[in-house]
Amino acid sequence: MSFGARLHAAVADRGPFCVGIDPHAALLRAWGYDDDVAGLERFALGAVEAVAPHCSIVKPQSAFYERFGSRGVAVLERVIAESRAAGALVLLDIKRGDIGSTSQAYADAYLDPASPLASDAVTVSPFLGFGSLQPFVDTATQHDAGLFVLAATSNKEGPEVQEAVTGGHSVSATMLDHLRRLNADATPLGSFGAVVGATLEDDRGLDLAFNGPILAPGYGEQGGTTDDIRRIFGASAGHVLASSSRGVLRLGPDAAAMRDAVLRTNDELRALRG
Repeated sequence: MSFGARLHAAVADRGPFCVGIDPHAALLRAWGYDDDVAGLERFALGAVEAVAPHCSIVKPQSAFYERFGSRGVAVLERVIAESRAAGALVLLDIKRGDIGSTSQAYADAYLDPASPLASDAVTVSPFLGFGSLQPFVDTATQHDAGLFVLAATSNKEGPEVQEAVTGGHSVSATMLDHLRRLNADATPLGSFGAVVGATLEDDRGLDLAFNGPILAPGYGEQGGTTDDIRRIFGASAGHVLASSSRGVLRLGPDAAAMRDAVLRTNDELRALRG
């Protein structure tokens, strides 16, 4: 099955809430752990055990593991494997973007099943030109994986690039047009998604109907609400994966509290899918 088909089935079964498994140093300390590899492992695998059996998709942020070097990456490998064993899809948040053979090497590292870091999907940056992502597109297609392409992020610096106009369209709109073409014939859902913030002031005039999933970071702890998703995404709200990390992880190490937060949030978000 394509990633889009797997995601569509997983969301129907478990709901559209995406939990970020992000071992911030402050969260490790809040759980009573040291900010070292041992603390990282206890934190990350404890979070996986609590939430992965109840999520359609989880999103580890690679940087929080990489900061510990090779031993941290080894923990990330376990997070990916154990999340998938629990039935969750894994969206690895890497935001990579490069050209040529380097782009292909990144794609192989994160999307080729032969790699210990292989995930169901990854986040990528298109701001070297969407064509620079072609190795990711080809590799994702070959291995039935997915991509989430940065399009309209909610960080305050984003608009200086994303709202710039080229060829009569904003950069964000151009990225969505590329995704629309990639997803054109896919059913029930395309495998090539967009990242659009859940805390935007408005939809930036974008046509968000591109037959693909939308990752909406910023939900929950960062201020994004169910009403914001309805307001920003309109008719496309049913394709949104609302993403939160701290809103769930701050409840740890209480596994039951984290689990209940996931189940409760999934119930709230299902109402957006009609």
